[in-house]
Amino acid sequence: MPRLALYTFGVLKSPLADPGPLTQEFYDIGEAVYRKIGQHPGYLGRAEAAAGDRGVLFDADWGAWGEFDVPTWYDRGRTVETTALATTLSLWTDLRPAFEAVYSGLHREALNRRSDWFERTGHANHVFWWVPDGAIPTWQDGVSRLEHLHDHGSAPHAFTFHQPFAPDGTPLPRAAL
Repeated sequence: MPRLALYTFGVLKSPLADPGPLTQEFYDIGEAVYRKIGQHPGYLGRAEAAAGDRGVLFDADWGAWGEFDVPTWYDRGRTVETTALATTLSLWTDLRPAFEAVYSGLHREALNRRSDWFERTGHANHVFWWVPDGAIPTWQDGVSRLEHLHDHGSAPHAFTFHQPFAPDGTPLPRAAL
Protein backbone atom coordinates (compact mmCIF):
# COMPACT_ATOMS: atom_id res chain seq x y z
CA MET A 1 0.00 0.00 0.00
CA PRO A 2 1.51 3.37 -0.99
CA ARG A 3 2.30 5.89 1.69
CA LEU A 4 2.10 9.65 1.56
CA ALA A 5 5.22 11.81 1.74
CA LEU A 6 4.94 15.41 2.92
CA TYR A 7 7.65 18.03 2.52
CA THR A 8 7.22 21.48 4.05
CA PHE A 9 9.47 24.51 3.63
CA GLY A 10 9.34 28.04 4.96
CA VAL A 11 11.75 30.96 5.16
CA LEU A 12 11.93 32.40 8.66
CA LYS A 13 12.03 36.13 9.33
CA SER A 14 15.11 35.66 11.52
CA PRO A 15 17.86 33.04 11.69
CA LEU A 16 17.35 29.94 13.80
CA ALA A 17 20.28 31.03 16.00
CA ASP A 18 18.58 34.36 16.81
CA PRO A 19 18.10 34.53 20.58
CA GLY A 20 15.08 36.86 20.22
CA PRO A 21 11.66 36.13 21.70
CA LEU A 22 9.96 35.27 18.39
CA THR A 23 12.61 32.68 17.53
CA GLN A 24 12.38 31.18 21.01
CA GLU A 25 8.60 31.12 20.75
CA PHE A 26 8.83 29.35 17.39
CA TYR A 27 11.17 26.73 18.90
CA ASP A 28 8.96 26.21 21.91
CA ILE A 29 5.77 25.70 19.96
CA GLY A 30 7.61 23.70 17.29
CA GLU A 31 8.85 21.14 19.77
CA ALA A 32 5.35 20.76 21.24
CA VAL A 33 3.84 20.44 17.74
CA TYR A 34 6.33 17.69 16.80
CA ARG A 35 5.41 15.74 19.93
CA LYS A 36 1.69 16.07 19.22
CA ILE A 37 1.99 15.24 15.51
CA GLY A 38 4.06 12.17 16.38
CA GLN A 39 1.08 10.79 18.33
CA HIS A 40 -1.46 11.42 15.57
CA PRO A 41 -3.12 8.39 13.92
CA GLY A 42 -1.73 7.93 10.42
CA TYR A 43 1.66 9.47 11.21
CA LEU A 44 4.48 7.08 10.33
CA GLY A 45 7.65 9.12 10.91
CA ARG A 46 9.76 12.12 9.97
CA ALA A 47 13.31 12.97 9.05
CA GLU A 48 15.37 13.72 12.11
CA ALA A 49 19.05 14.56 12.22
CA ALA A 50 21.11 12.04 14.14
CA ALA A 51 22.58 14.75 16.39
CA GLY A 52 19.33 16.72 16.67
CA ASP A 53 21.11 20.07 16.99
CA ARG A 54 19.12 23.24 16.34
CA GLY A 55 20.18 24.99 13.17
CA VAL A 56 22.55 22.21 12.09
CA LEU A 57 20.71 21.19 8.96
CA PHE A 58 23.15 21.23 6.06
CA ASP A 59 25.91 19.17 7.67
CA ALA A 60 23.71 16.82 9.70
CA ASP A 61 23.46 13.08 9.20
CA TRP A 62 19.87 12.38 8.10
CA GLY A 63 20.32 8.65 7.60
CA ALA A 64 17.89 7.07 5.12
CA TRP A 65 16.26 10.48 4.49
CA GLY A 66 19.34 11.48 2.46
CA GLU A 67 21.50 14.55 2.25
CA PHE A 68 19.80 17.77 3.35
CA ASP A 69 18.67 20.02 0.52
CA VAL A 70 16.67 23.22 0.01
CA PRO A 71 14.87 24.78 -2.97
CA THR A 72 16.99 26.74 -5.42
CA TRP A 73 15.15 29.94 -4.54
CA TYR A 74 16.21 29.84 -0.89
CA ASP A 75 18.77 32.62 -0.65
CA ARG A 76 19.41 32.91 3.06
CA GLY A 77 22.28 31.49 5.06
CA ARG A 78 23.53 27.93 5.32
CA THR A 79 25.57 28.16 8.51
CA VAL A 80 24.34 27.63 12.06
CA GLU A 81 24.41 31.42 12.58
CA THR A 82 22.60 32.37 9.35
CA THR A 83 20.17 29.56 8.51
CA ALA A 84 16.65 31.02 8.41
CA LEU A 85 14.38 28.17 7.42
CA ALA A 86 12.01 25.62 8.83
CA THR A 87 11.42 22.41 6.94
CA THR A 88 9.99 18.96 7.54
CA LEU A 89 9.87 15.69 5.69
CA SER A 90 7.39 13.11 6.93
CA LEU A 91 5.47 9.96 6.04
CA TRP A 92 1.74 9.36 6.47
CA THR A 93 -0.70 6.54 5.82
CA ASP A 94 -3.09 8.75 3.84
CA LEU A 95 -4.26 12.30 3.12
CA ARG A 96 -7.07 12.46 5.67
CA PRO A 97 -4.87 11.80 8.74
CA ALA A 98 -2.30 14.32 7.47
CA PHE A 99 -5.03 16.91 6.88
CA GLU A 100 -6.50 16.35 10.33
CA ALA A 101 -3.09 16.63 11.99
CA VAL A 102 -2.15 19.82 10.13
CA TYR A 103 -5.46 21.64 10.51
CA SER A 104 -6.36 20.83 14.10
CA GLY A 105 -5.07 21.33 17.62
CA LEU A 106 -1.68 22.77 18.38
CA HIS A 107 -0.50 22.69 14.76
CA ARG A 108 -3.53 24.73 13.71
CA GLU A 109 -2.66 27.27 16.40
CA ALA A 110 0.88 27.45 15.01
CA LEU A 111 -0.45 27.91 11.47
CA ASN A 112 -2.49 30.85 12.68
CA ARG A 113 0.79 32.45 13.86
CA ARG A 114 2.86 31.68 10.76
CA SER A 115 2.94 35.31 9.62
CA ASP A 116 4.75 36.15 12.88
CA TRP A 117 7.61 33.80 12.00
CA PHE A 118 7.68 33.28 8.22
CA GLU A 119 8.29 35.48 5.20
CA ARG A 120 5.91 35.38 2.25
CA THR A 121 7.88 33.91 -0.63
CA GLY A 122 5.39 33.40 -3.44
CA HIS A 123 6.17 29.68 -3.34
CA ALA A 124 4.09 26.80 -2.03
CA ASN A 125 5.01 25.83 1.52
CA HIS A 126 4.12 22.14 1.25
CA VAL A 127 3.96 19.32 -1.27
CA PHE A 128 2.69 15.74 -1.18
CA TRP A 129 3.49 12.69 -3.27
CA TRP A 130 2.88 8.97 -2.98
CA VAL A 131 5.76 6.59 -2.31
CA PRO A 132 5.77 2.78 -2.49
CA ASP A 133 5.44 0.89 0.77
CA GLY A 134 8.88 0.54 2.33
CA ALA A 135 10.38 3.52 0.48
CA ILE A 136 11.83 6.45 2.43
CA PRO A 137 11.54 9.83 0.70
CA THR A 138 14.65 12.00 0.68
CA TRP A 139 15.19 15.70 1.15
CA GLN A 140 16.14 15.88 -2.53
CA ASP A 141 12.79 14.25 -3.43
CA GLY A 142 10.95 16.87 -1.39
CA VAL A 143 12.81 19.79 -2.95
CA SER A 144 12.33 18.39 -6.45
CA ARG A 145 8.59 17.92 -5.88
CA LEU A 146 8.14 21.39 -4.35
CA GLU A 147 9.94 23.01 -7.28
CA HIS A 148 7.89 20.92 -9.74
CA LEU A 149 4.70 22.05 -8.00
CA HIS A 150 5.79 25.69 -8.27
CA ASP A 151 6.70 25.39 -11.95
CA HIS A 152 3.86 23.15 -13.18
CA GLY A 153 1.06 23.22 -10.63
CA SER A 154 -0.60 20.36 -8.86
CA ALA A 155 -0.27 16.94 -10.53
CA PRO A 156 -0.02 13.31 -9.35
CA HIS A 157 3.77 13.82 -9.14
CA ALA A 158 3.49 16.76 -6.70
CA PHE A 159 0.28 18.07 -5.16
CA THR A 160 -1.29 19.98 -2.26
CA PHE A 161 -4.29 19.64 0.01
CA HIS A 162 -6.13 21.99 -2.35
CA GLN A 163 -5.71 19.73 -5.40
CA PRO A 164 -5.06 16.21 -4.09
CA PHE A 165 -4.51 12.99 -6.05
CA ALA A 166 -5.04 9.33 -5.20
CA PRO A 167 -2.10 6.90 -5.37
CA ASP A 168 -3.22 5.84 -8.87
CA GLY A 169 -3.01 9.47 -10.10
CA THR A 170 -6.75 10.09 -10.08
CA PRO A 171 -7.70 13.60 -8.97
CA LEU A 172 -9.56 13.62 -5.66
CA PRO A 173 -12.26 16.09 -4.71
CA ARG A 174 -11.13 18.32 -1.86
CA ALA A 175 -14.22 17.14 0.01
CA ALA A 176 -12.52 13.73 0.26
CA LEU A 177 -10.30 15.20 2.96
